[in-house]
Parts: sequence; structure tokens; C-alpha cells
Amino acid sequence: MEPDVVPEVVIVGSANVDLVLPVQRIPRPGETVLSGEMTRGPGGKGANQAVASARAGARTAFVASLGVDDAGDLLRDALSDSGVDLSLVTSSTTPTGTAIITVDDSGENSIVVAPGANGELTLSEDAARVVGRAKIVLSQLEIPFATVQEAAATSSYFILNAAPAAELSDELLADVDLLVVNETEAEMIGGSDRSALLKRVPAAVVTLGGAGAVILTRGEDEIAVPGVPVDVVDTTAAGDTFCGVLAATLSAVSATDPITPSDLTNAVRRANVAASLSVQAAGAIPSVPHGDAIDARYAEVYL
Repeated sequence: MEPDVVPEVVIVGSANVDLVLPVQRIPRPGETVLSGEMTRGPGGKGANQAVASARAGARTAFVASLGVDDAGDLLRDALSDSGVDLSLVTSSTTPTGTAIITVDDSGENSIVVAPGANGELTLSEDAARVVGRAKIVLSQLEIPFATVQEAAATSSYFILNAAPAAELSDELLADVDLLVVNETEAEMIGGSDRSALLKRVPAAVVTLGGAGAVILTRGEDEIAVPGVPVDVVDTTAAGDTFCGVLAATLSAVSATDPITPSDLTNAVRRANVAASLSVQAAGAIPSVPHGDAIDARYAEVYL
């Protein structure tokens, strides 16, 4: 079933229940460490990004596959409460995806994902129509590559957050308008020289953690956006918050105007601020900030 109103942003992606284990340090290979109290909450790269986009102010729809189980109910409630349109979310007899996340005392994390129902996600005819009409479509790599490929080919402006890191085909990247990657992912796709990404995509944002991000656009000088210094509690979903807010901010550009380097710089700044707010709280979806908090902090940092 299609949404009643065409969304500004469509997220095609994963949804997981997160099992979070606080540890003094992330275990090395072969090492066992003791954890504090485990918490359970909604997450997954797609779900996190959908919530971030909706909370940042964009009319957002989510294309995903959830199991018919309590984890699926947990995710549906969290997404709905954040204003995400779920009319394109399908139900599966396969259990909802699960992520096991260790978070150390410095806020760094290590994540293992069991895809579950995410592995069955395809684009229905309704979803494909909505993807084709949306201003911005954003996807990641926790779902089948074929589904990502179809979304990219169908959309008018496609953002790929190429995470988890993977080698990507030229066929897929030919349909990518904006690539968002961290340093590890950038190296896997373009090699040690990040400017080489522009041989494969027209524009890219390379996130640098607390150091901010770099914007690369064909025919333009590299633009560095410094990080926003904060005390880190938990980095889980920081990258997803960045991507969701980036998509939401770009969706505000007039549908008749092309997205310019200036538009992209503004969007990266806002996304950077949002990510800095998210790392100051624990959890995935619970840590995603709302638009008023993002804009207030943006004014402090940039205006």
C-alpha cells in the first residue's frame, strides 16, 4: 500500500532489534570479557536513518521487511512514534533482524548483525512507484544488493551509505548520485586516495568520526567540514543519524533545482551537528536528536 502523500525521503533498508552489551573494552579475538546489564532496543541502519530523517523534519517513508514477532512490534512502534510512514513495510515469517553490539567505556562499538527478515527485502510495485517519485532515496548494505540496485536505478536522486564495507559494482555505482562512506569504506571502494571515488560517483561525503567530514564533488575543490567536539557516550547510530539528517536536509531543496555544492555543504554541516548530538546519548534510535535540537546547536556552531 502506498503512502497517502508522496514522501520527501524514502529509506530502503534494514531494521534490527539491538542487544547492547556495555564492556570495559571490546574483546580481542579469542578473549572473553564480562558485560554490564544488557539492554534491548530498536535499531538497524535503515530504521535509524528513517527516524533521523523524520525527526529532522522530512516527510519520510520506510521500505523494509520485519518479522511477525515482538522484535518487529518493537520496531514498528518506535518508527511510528517518530513519524515514519510504514505503509511500505512488509511482514515476514523469518524473524526480525538482530544486532549484537558491544560498547566500551570510551563509547566505541563493535557490531555483529544477523539479517533475518532483512535478507528477504524486495521492492514491491507500490514501493518502486514511491521510490521513483520521492525527492531523495537513501539506502545501505544490510539488505540484498539486488534490492539496493533496483532502488538506485528507480530513483531520481539516490544516496548510498555503503555500509557495512563491501566491494561495489560499477553497475550499481553508475546510479549513485551521492556516496556516503567512512574512511575504511572509502578505501575499499576507491583505494588509498579518496579523490579516486570521483572516478566512480559524481559526489561523495567521507565521514571522519569526531574530525568531521570531507565533501568531494567532480569539478570542485574538496570541502572539509570540521567536527563538533563533544563528550562521547556511545557512537552507535552516529553514522546513521548523519545520513538520515543529510537526506532530510537535501530534500528541502526545491524539486526544480539541482543540488549544488553549497546545498551539500549546508546539509553536511547539519548532519554533522546531529551526529555530535547523537553520540552524547546511549542506544540507537533513542539517541537520534529532533529537528529543534539540531537547529539550535547548528545556530551555535555555524551562525
